[in-house]
Amino acid sequence: MVTVKKTLTLGAALVLTAAGTASALTLTGSGSSFVYPLFTKVFSEYGKSGDTVNYQSVGSGAGQNQLKSRVVDFAGTDVPIPADDAAGYPGKVLTVPDALGAVVISYNIPGVDENLKFSGAVLANIYLGKVRLWNDASIAKLNPGAKLPALPITVAHRSDGSGTTGVFTDYLSKVSSEWKTKVGSATSVQWPTGIGARGTDGVSGVVKSTPGAIGYIELTYALNNKIDFGLVQNRTGAFIKPSIAGAQAAAANVVIPTNGIASLTNATGAATYPISTFSYAIFYQEQNYGGRSAAQAAALKKMLNYVVTTGQNYSEALSYAPLPAAAQSRARAIISTMTFGGKSF
Repeated sequence: MVTVKKTLTLGAALVLTAAGTASALTLTGSGSSFVYPLFTKVFSEYGKSGDTVNYQSVGSGAGQNQLKSRVVDFAGTDVPIPADDAAGYPGKVLTVPDALGAVVISYNIPGVDENLKFSGAVLANIYLGKVRLWNDASIAKLNPGAKLPALPITVAHRSDGSGTTGVFTDYLSKVSSEWKTKVGSATSVQWPTGIGARGTDGVSGVVKSTPGAIGYIELTYALNNKIDFGLVQNRTGAFIKPSIAGAQAAAANVVIPTNGIASLTNATGAATYPISTFSYAIFYQEQNYGGRSAAQAAALKKMLNYVVTTGQNYSEALSYAPLPAAAQSRARAIISTMTFGGKSF
């Protein structure tokens, strides 16, 4: 069979054969473990008819650093690049929401089968090391009738730079002035107590294997690993079980600003799950750098648009909430500002 090659304009595949198949490129990304299960499915489906996407779950902090060093095409992060760090990047970075989900409070308490209730104050005191036993009066008061043992609480937290840590500590900073003053919010903090583990898999492993352990992990990991998790009190006083609906409620009334970034922790609304979050894709606005080709830029733009639209169809099956229409629209508008050699494409 004779193959006919044709050069196409920027925004399309570089080479087309007579059979109608485009020459595939490989895009690389790294970062957020929160979004990894969703990305695994989305990129698998995308690769069936398009370019290959290689995404490594190394944590949001590492993903940000790899984008800063320009060793990946894009990064995944659950928290935006800190303002005081943004100036250190070699180009303007764009941020778009690409997923919506919940961070859950997981635990391993032998003999306790029900979903325990937690308030923000109790969670902050557990992670401050002030509440040390599962039968502490502050926990028992929220869970009348639960047979709580006099079992030491083993606090598990991320040891790596983690967007999930950023989300959880952002929540704690909003519900506890003591936490905000003593610890604060970041992808990596000085934990007052506990055992550090790398990645969500590491924290999940500590919780699952340690009687008395508590940790913060993504909803999909808790469900897949059959780890118990609790209800968390929201701003109206209601105790909400982590769910797709709870995350959707948190995002329902949030206006996505032009920079694409919006915090959902401790959001208003009677049905809101208070530790909900967007996850984000970050990438450079100007794509002509480091020997990159116009075809690579076009491939990245096409893939990002797929993730924030068609890719959302795979969210619910993996316990994520699809991006609201307004978030999808904002993401596409931001993606459209990408340039190559100073020109839109």
